[in-house]
Amino acid sequence: MIHYRLRCNAEHEFEAWFQNSSAFEKQAESGLLSCPDCGSSEVSRALMAPALQGTRREMVPVPADAPSGEQKQVATQALALKQQLLGLRRKIEENFDNVGDRFADEARKIHYGDSDARGIYGDTTPQEREALADEGIEVGTIPWLRDDA
Repeated sequence: MIHYRLRCNAEHEFEAWFQNSSAFEKQAESGLLSCPDCGSSEVSRALMAPALQGTRREMVPVPADAPSGEQKQVATQALALKQQLLGLRRKIEENFDNVGDRFADEARKIHYGDSDARGIYGDTTPQEREALADEGIEVGTIPWLRDDA
């Protein structure tokens, strides 16, 4: 997952997460992105700069034009959020079955009673997630951070 700070043609700024940079490009070119303030679909990436604070593990993106006190606050909040996401990942890995790319099939089996109910995690495509939602099968997606990221 990649986090971008975005700006519309009316200079409103907002943030969004994308699977990768090409996912952002595809959505921007298709007009699927819109400003939450004015609804404009003319959206581009705003300037961001990394906040370097000690080790590589503590690098987080912060706005280039933010005051230094605000930079520290943003960096601290981002690091705390990262730690929470890593903790969530560890809990999922410890307590749920990793079914890999069979996630959609396993979720269906559990939903329709063809398999014992249990917590699972794995990989799906956007199309598989949409098909599961259409069938009334609730799934969630979280940013899956690496420990070394």
